[in-house]
Amino acid sequence: MRTPVERSKIKVKIMDELEKGVKRLAWAESHMPVLSEIRERLRKEQPLKGLRVGMALHVEAKTGVLAIALTEAGARVRLASCNPLSTDDSVALALRKDHDIDVYAKKGDSEKEYYNNLNKVLDMGPDLVIDDGADLITILHTKRTNLLKNIRGGCEETTTGVKRLKAMAAEGKLRFPVISVNDAKMKFLFDNRYGTGQSVFDGWMNATNLLISGKRMVVAGYGWCGKGIAMRAKGFGANVIVTEVDPIKAVEARLDGFEVMPMVDAVKIADAVITATGCKSVVTEEHLKTIKDGCILGNAGHFDNEIDKNALSAMSEIRTNAREYVEEFKLKDGRKIFLLADGRLMNLAAGQGHPAEIMDTSFAAQALASSYIVKNWEKLECKVYDLPEDLDIQIAKTKLKALNISIDELSDEQKRYMSGWEEGT
Repeated sequence: MRTPVERSKIKVKIMDELEKGVKRLAWAESHMPVLSEIRERLRKEQPLKGLRVGMALHVEAKTGVLAIALTEAGARVRLASCNPLSTDDSVALALRKDHDIDVYAKKGDSEKEYYNNLNKVLDMGPDLVIDDGADLITILHTKRTNLLKNIRGGCEETTTGVKRLKAMAAEGKLRFPVISVNDAKMKFLFDNRYGTGQSVFDGWMNATNLLISGKRMVVAGYGWCGKGIAMRAKGFGANVIVTEVDPIKAVEARLDGFEVMPMVDAVKIADAVITATGCKSVVTEEHLKTIKDGCILGNAGHFDNEIDKNALSAMSEIRTNAREYVEEFKLKDGRKIFLLADGRLMNLAAGQGHPAEIMDTSFAAQALASSYIVKNWEKLECKVYDLPEDLDIQIAKTKLKALNISIDELSDEQKRYMSGWEEGT
């Protein structure tokens, strides 16, 4: 039994954590003007009134602002994390205490706790689900099928989840419409590129406190996330090598000024490897056999299966924690390999995720997509939809307004010219 002094110290610690979370939410909100404007409109219109919304997103400040916006739009919200290491405990506490939002997440959840938390979200019997990686939707379609009849639709945040959902739809297994927020232009062109590009190196610095300039840095995958990482690494002065399986993206990477080669060759000279493919087995046992001594491995893909952690462990004789987010593996041949954030999303597991200004437009898309699903679900098929273009444009215009930027408009003559075919000069 704790003494009064011990109880007092615990209470003070909780209050400090709560204050930290409240401040982080306020800071994020003050830098998210697009979502704030949409939030004000949804507050008046109440499109989600009486509905239950189940969310599985990274539980941090920007997500918190979205959850609050949906609550103010009339919804009852339950939130779990979509990754065991990406929760900001201070924000989770603030959402529970200050906003009466049910949050089932803590940083460092075990695998069992992670899936238990997803099921607690589903226990509410949601009308709408917002997912990141499609774990929540997958559980609904495999283990909680009794809840499907109540669900009007869903929204998916990231590339990995969209791929899974499109595969389900192709097999005729998807049981409700889902909007791919990830494929909204105001999401992937900015979130995936500029958000990932910056936040990966926030995680890098927090984990390693090591210089980037001068390092041979391998970026696996040249999709929008990989492009952002490569661009920022180059800006920091790294010598960037790109690995790819897509010949078109490989040509693009080369013309953007990067070396391109197979991973089996790249690891031999790499000071660091960052994976961002959305696929599994990107750095395998074959690569680990010849990887450069001292190489640092990090992952920016959604799941922790891009780097073969089992092979790395089996090849090692000693494992130690070099720093809070850095594990050192001493291989049996004497080489040392370093793994960041247990091979999980390094920008969230070791950093604070994307900048607030980036998540502003991404979560504005989530808010509008949620409202759109609720209004239109009865006439939508059970497939993956893009965010309607007019909503994408609405977000862009709101962002320009927030930036105090004006742009030109086509004149009536120009509109006629652009839509016609007879006039060529």
